[in-house]
Amino acid sequence: MKIQNVRGTYDLYGDAKRKAKKVVEIASQMVEKYGFEEIETPIFEFTEVFARNLGDTSDIVTKEMYSFEDRGGESITLRPEGTAGVVRSFISEGMQQNLPVKLYYAGPMFRYERPQKGRQRQFTQFGVELLGVQTPQADIEVIAMAYSFLKALGLEESVVLEINSLGDEESRNAYREKLVSYLKQHYDLLSIESKQRLEKNPLRILDSKEECDKIVVENAPLYADSLNEASKNFFEEVLTGLDLLKIPYRVNNRLVRGLDYYAHTVFEFTTDKLGAQGAVLAGGRYDGLIKEMGGGDVAGIGWACGVERLSMLMDTDVSLSRPVAVIEIGDEVHQTALQTAYMLRNAGYRVEHAYGGNVKKRMAKADKANAFAAVILGSQELAEKKVTLKNLDTGEQKQVLLADLIKELA
Repeated sequence: MKIQNVRGTYDLYGDAKRKAKKVVEIASQMVEKYGFEEIETPIFEFTEVFARNLGDTSDIVTKEMYSFEDRGGESITLRPEGTAGVVRSFISEGMQQNLPVKLYYAGPMFRYERPQKGRQRQFTQFGVELLGVQTPQADIEVIAMAYSFLKALGLEESVVLEINSLGDEESRNAYREKLVSYLKQHYDLLSIESKQRLEKNPLRILDSKEECDKIVVENAPLYADSLNEASKNFFEEVLTGLDLLKIPYRVNNRLVRGLDYYAHTVFEFTTDKLGAQGAVLAGGRYDGLIKEMGGGDVAGIGWACGVERLSMLMDTDVSLSRPVAVIEIGDEVHQTALQTAYMLRNAGYRVEHAYGGNVKKRMAKADKANAFAAVILGSQELAEKKVTLKNLDTGEQKQVLLADLIKELA
């Protein structure tokens, strides 16, 4: 058997890894400015945590979860997304006593789906959850935070913010009734899967990727026509806030979240640069989720993004800082060279210390590593407690006291 990675997984290293790491670093710095604190939940949970969160008709639950039975007979699932684990933690750790709660996370997620550009079976997700705030201010804040994050990545020209309102429960029920009535009139044209969803979760049909469903949905009732006054006012306040902050957006009346606990604002940042997989960051308000999972009646809103997908859009250079090369001439200077490299690293420099080879080969390695300076130590320099410091960009070199090396490099 040929040893290789599992289909839908990949090894992340070099420039790709540096870019993905940069995405997480910038995201973390940005959300911490908004008062969010990092949380780390287990990579696996009891299957019920995700089944209750995502609904038994969602694609993730029915097709994509990596579930297995452990030795104790419990059904365990590798997390397919981050919100469920955070909400489970919010409930089980008693965080309700300290509202509002602002949390963010980053880590691997797992979904069994067809691998394609920007979408794999193991992927890294970064997300935020704001729990305990019912007012539109929370919606504005988390969207502004997402926009600022994408702008910090240099992607504001590559993405479009699409936004819609699902309204409150009354509005949702009114729309559901209109939608079901319309879809039943076109029942024979729907896919088998959508026919099954029609009674349990008809809003999921609006997300269908089947061409026959898309044709039917094209003329379906608009959600905006079912919003009551309270829901219209809520959405208007969100849009006014985005206008005030000069955050560009496009209202998309077809944008939905198909699960019953979603309410009011839903949004996606989309791009046309990754093929069919257009959404790079998506979120919404889920005021009914915590109650659905056995907690109190606590509002929530959040978003999540695929780290690798965002990193694929980045044009910026995230190469490592240029190192200093330590070049030793002769075995008698080895210990001093070792101490010098250690001193430079402690001072904050990246150091390339060649492990072997003659001077010519070591200099060639320094050049390959793109070092900006070389610290050359020979027996004569050692006797005088000096080193030769060479600027590898200009070729200029001079002797400096070893004690003054850090100052001279700076």
